[in-house]
Amino acid sequence: MARRVWSHGIRPDARTGRRPRRYPVQMVTRRGLEWLAAAADLPDRCREVWGDDPRRPYAIPTGRTFDVVALEQRVGVETFDQLERHNMPVGPVMADWSAQQIGFFLPVGSRERFGRMLVDEAKETTPEYRYLADGSLVVVPGPMPLSGDRYTWLRAPARQTEGTVSRVAALAAMLVAASELVRSADRYGETYARSAEGHGHER
Repeated sequence: MARRVWSHGIRPDARTGRRPRRYPVQMVTRRGLEWLAAAADLPDRCREVWGDDPRRPYAIPTGRTFDVVALEQRVGVETFDQLERHNMPVGPVMADWSAQQIGFFLPVGSRERFGRMLVDEAKETTPEYRYLADGSLVVVPGPMPLSGDRYTWLRAPARQTEGTVSRVAALAAMLVAASELVRSADRYGETYARSAEGHGHER
């Protein structure tokens, strides 16, 4: 079976033209690097690439050491902010600013649990997401990305990341909250735009 490659880099917001809020540059620790490299098809090659160029992204299979939940950038950034704001458990989080995608790392085998928790949390519409597990690849940032790179860490892996149910539950809950907030902002923006256009015609 051919693997699906998902890449996650700063690009202006497609609607406003503004760049998203900048986050401090995150560096991967030595333990975090070993944890990531161990998931690669060729761990030694991965370490060699990063030894030569620690900014270089690298494609790593999902479903071996971690799974990834991929979200649209606006929802993903808001989800990350909610997790941070409420001091909730969160694992590694990466961004591909060019593709406008945010990726949250979860324990392997969390697909069904995450899906159930998301349905339980959602009052109406279940938020859109892609779940990357066995059979997929994710392009992760290098261990030492620089500000402005396409691929960066919002939360870099610092050590071998232990999987907990609380991380899955926290992501599900904050994804629902973030999605509702973004939808409300969009509805308000559309209403405001129509109102402003109506006033313009009255002049």
